[in-house]
Amino acid sequence: MPPSRASTSRRPAVRNNGFQGRIAEVDLRLLRVFASVAEHGGFSAAEIALGKSKSAVSIDISSLEKRLNLTLCQRGRSGFALTPAGEAVLDATMKLFADLDSFQKRLSEASGKLSGHFVLYLPDTIQMHGETVLVRGIERFAKRYPEVYLTVRSVSPREVEFAVLNGTATAGITLYPQQRPEMETTPLFSEASALYCGQRHSFFSLPDEQITRADLTQARMITVVDAATSPRWEELRHEMTFSATAENVDSRTLLILSGVYIGFLPVLFAEPMVEAGQVRRISFDGLSFTSNFYLLARPSPENELMIDTFRAVLDEVSS
Repeated sequence: MPPSRASTSRRPAVRNNGFQGRIAEVDLRLLRVFASVAEHGGFSAAEIALGKSKSAVSIDISSLEKRLNLTLCQRGRSGFALTPAGEAVLDATMKLFADLDSFQKRLSEASGKLSGHFVLYLPDTIQMHGETVLVRGIERFAKRYPEVYLTVRSVSPREVEFAVLNGTATAGITLYPQQRPEMETTPLFSEASALYCGQRHSFFSLPDEQITRADLTQARMITVVDAATSPRWEELRHEMTFSATAENVDSRTLLILSGVYIGFLPVLFAEPMVEAGQVRRISFDGLSFTSNFYLLARPSPENELMIDTFRAVLDEVSS
């Protein structure tokens, strides 16, 4: 005889442990990790940007997938790829972060205080040591607006442009004026570079007048990747023997210190090493060049106040 309705046992309701539509602080943290992994194309590539080990990044992504009850990405021998659900979550995440930035901007305007997240991308060719306009600008900006969270990333010049264009960066420093109508380029400062050799190089102990044009053009030279403006350099560069490439200042310095190569360094950066007797300047007929730097931005209602404020601070310290 079938049991009566009163005595029929009911199955317990299935509880969905996935995302319930309420965003907690932990969700924001995990979403930021996920956005960084997606931006860099995998766990390993995001390690440095996040300051975490690959295993820690993997644990965060797994935790986010459990909270959302979704598979966000495929990882394995075939490589990293977002799933359709991952693409949708990434799109929603970027819109959420934009909304948060907009919210912080409105709070800043209401309170008269600047706050939020300012992401600045720098080219890895720029001189970041010593008393530069950029160092002074960041110092004044950080002291004046302590509620702004600042992230600085050093990447290739091409990546600077891409990050500003797609909104990953609030602003960037670039060597080239931008022609895109949606991008805004502001001249910032110039940086003088001169030619140097290390103390192990045969030029080191030679007076400048004994270094001939033939000596110079036969020396092993590091390729110049900066934007250069110098008639004398333009005249000589076609005769130089380029035999190494180093795309940033530190790696260029390493090659010069080896004593095998000669190359250009920013004058302010090289001065302490000249005083220490590690390198010497090769003043062949005043050979030098100047790199011009620009602030690159793509203004929007969400970031316009931050960009204008940072630009104003740079103007102050450079005047």
